[in-house]
Amino acid sequence: MRTIIRAGLAFAAIAALFAVTAGAAAAHDGRHGDHRGSSHEHHHPAPPPPPHHHPGPPPPPPYRSNHPVFVQTDNTAGNQVIAYDQGRDGSLTEVGAYRTEGLGGELEGSVVDHLASQASLAYDAENRLLYAVNAGSNTVSVFAVSGDRLFLQQVIGSGGSFPVSVAVDDGLVYVLNAEAGGSLQGYRVAFGRLFPIPGSARELGLDATETPRFTHTPGQVAFSPDGSQVLVTTKAAGSDIDVFGVQAFGRLSAAPVVNSEPGTVPFAATFDQVGDLLVTQAGTNAVTSYALHHDGTVSPLSTVATGQQATCWIVRSGAVAYASNAGSATLSDIGLGVGGQLSPLGITETSGGTVDAAVAANGRFLYVQGGAAGTVDEFAIGSDGALTKVGTVVVPGAVGGEGIVAL
Repeated sequence: MRTIIRAGLAFAAIAALFAVTAGAAAAHDGRHGDHRGSSHEHHHPAPPPPPHHHPGPPPPPPYRSNHPVFVQTDNTAGNQVIAYDQGRDGSLTEVGAYRTEGLGGELEGSVVDHLASQASLAYDAENRLLYAVNAGSNTVSVFAVSGDRLFLQQVIGSGGSFPVSVAVDDGLVYVLNAEAGGSLQGYRVAFGRLFPIPGSARELGLDATETPRFTHTPGQVAFSPDGSQVLVTTKAAGSDIDVFGVQAFGRLSAAPVVNSEPGTVPFAATFDQVGDLLVTQAGTNAVTSYALHHDGTVSPLSTVATGQQATCWIVRSGAVAYASNAGSATLSDIGLGVGGQLSPLGITETSGGTVDAAVAANGRFLYVQGGAAGTVDEFAIGSDGALTKVGTVVVPGAVGGEGIVAL
């Protein structure tokens, strides 16, 4: 399947390359007007610069870290991505702030989680791009990543209303729009930009009138580990796990397989070390593992209650998952065993309004957003998965914000 998708993407990329090459050629032709004589010609030396000549600004310094952390503010007055360097002990140092050229959004009824979603900031390792949703502008910003520095490449429409989550796999990007019944829009990646895939939009058909909106909108879009399926959690809007098949040229099946989980309010998802699906359930404050089948159905394997409030976000490091409990200001540490079996390992206290989280690429540190005061808690991860608090940083303008990536 991925071979077919790559072939379609490659064909489209070649077409885009001709357009880019033509533009570059035109610009290059403009530079041909500067004709200099050959090296053996005699010239008078150039006059000195005027007395008050000032040199231009110096070039930017080289990047400072190959292991940055990026945090989205989701500020409704102007969304930003704040860049941090990781210290050897996992502590964070702010090194830059980058405007997305879009606005953050705030769902009706939300307090510490204005987007009420997971993966509103997503990293594309293959293309070294960072995708940030601008929920208040119905756009997605595309940044090129160079160490701890970002370069805005593009701001593109999300294909719907109130984008909240982004999924990336092998040159494909799908954006989840939360409002107007929910929808998905697909894109291909080429030359550091996103290009909409014709015919890839899919409506979720959720009730757009149910309130409060922050509990009745979809929570996340995610690819299966092999890239053959796209999953959407619908929270209280349907209490479903919807599964689409990925078809030729990156389009999805016309309709999803709807896996109804009444009363559980499926919020966020990730996968364990062998590919079983892990889903947080805000309605029952639990985490459930599922076997994900090729026909789009899921079968529950194990459930563990957190005993906390508003269990909504989840991230994995090795054989341990960490579920964020926004109403309790805690993380639930959950062991991941053979056959999808889950076991409670303990509770870790965090700053108020525990929301989105990210694990550093080396697996040594966990970073957790606190929506109540716009903070990020820093934790060192022990060999057994136990967490040790390192410190906390305040993210400028990020109260209620969500979206974090650690490299």
